[in-house]
Parts: sequence; C-alpha cells; structure tokens
Amino acid sequence: MKKALLILSVLFISMSYGQEVKQVPQINVSGEGKVKVIPDQATIAVTVETKGNNAKDVKKQNDEKIDAVLKFIKKMNLAPADYKTQRVSLNPQYDYEKKKHSYNATQTIEILLRDLSKYDELMEGLVDQGINRIDNVTFQSSKLAQYQSEARKLAMKDAKLKAEDYVSVLGQKVGRAMTISDNSQTYYPQPMYAAMKTMESSDASAPRETLAVGEINITANVTVSFILE
Repeated sequence: MKKALLILSVLFISMSYGQEVKQVPQINVSGEGKVKVIPDQATIAVTVETKGNNAKDVKKQNDEKIDAVLKFIKKMNLAPADYKTQRVSLNPQYDYEKKKHSYNATQTIEILLRDLSKYDELMEGLVDQGINRIDNVTFQSSKLAQYQSEARKLAMKDAKLKAEDYVSVLGQKVGRAMTISDNSQTYYPQPMYAAMKTMESSDASAPRETLAVGEINITANVTVSFILE
C-alpha cells in the first residue's frame, strides 16, 4: 500500500512539473497623486542666546529671559502641550588673542501655533521678552492625514488611467489589481524662514503683511500591477 502511494505521489509530481505554467497577462504602471494645501498652523523654533565672562551670571540672565518668554506664551493662551524647551546649553569659549574665556548660554523653545492670525502678536512679543534668534518657522496643515488619504486615492486613479491608455490600442481591458506598492516618501514639512518686516505703504491705515505662507504639496506615489482581460 505504501509502495502504491509512493508511486502515485511520484507520478503526480512528474505530471505537475510537466505542465506549463500559465502566464497571466498584466501591466505594471506607476501613479502619482498630489494635493496642494494652504497651511493653517506653524511650528516655530526660537532661541534666547546670552554671552558673558562669568558662567553663573550668563546662565542667570538667560534663565530670566526664558522665564519672561514662557510667561508671555502662557498669556497668549497656548495649550501647555503646544510649547516645549527643545535645547539648553552653556558652553565655554576661548579667545586665543585675548587669552581669556567667555561663556555662551542658549535655550531654544519650540512652539506650535494653531492660529496663524496670532503670528505677528506672538513673534513681536517673543522678541520684546528677550528672544534674539528665530531659528526657523515651518508651515504645515492640521489635516495632514486627510490630505494624505486624498493624495493616495489620486495616485491610484492616475495609475489606472495610465494602464487604460496603454492597453486601449490593443483591444484589451484593465482588470483587477494584482499588487500595489506604496512608494510615497514620509512627509516632512519644509522649513520657511520668516522675518517680520513692516511693509511700506502710502496708506498708513493699511494692515501690514508679514507672512507669505504659500502652499505645501502633499504627494503619494504607487506602483500597481493590473491583470489584462
């Protein structure tokens, strides 16, 4: 009995290898979806930098300015989760010509501003309270996940349209998708360095413009294999 089963197994395997593997007609295409969005919030990194000859005094002065900055941010009614200390440093610096040490203290605060209409008030207040370095301002969207979803759908539609264009001259149709590969890059908003400038105008009552936030592009890329019918 075992010998008979062995013979049948070998015969089945031989027949399987003898059969041709049927090729499935298919087409591979890439697709891109892009959504342009007007930013509605910004991440701002600002720094208090203090220099002097005495390390203790330099740190004290820096701490006092940061204290004033944090109190001002609280008055702006920003949520506690929307601002944080990013970096703190106190470094000695040696002047080889004068042959003496000095010290440089810095503290950087990162702020998420959810209402861009408060941008001017916030930035001016920060400078008044001791901020002497604006490291960067990054504009972004609060609805990033929603726009990423839209971009992915557009990418799939673009891929299918390409496939239909290619096979239309062959008298074939695009069938179901066999494989889908997401080639999208992780979205990182590009920093925009914003300076506060009062625009000269003949009309003194005209509101000044200090921002040009523009648009940000949210992109999705896919590669799709479709069966041809």
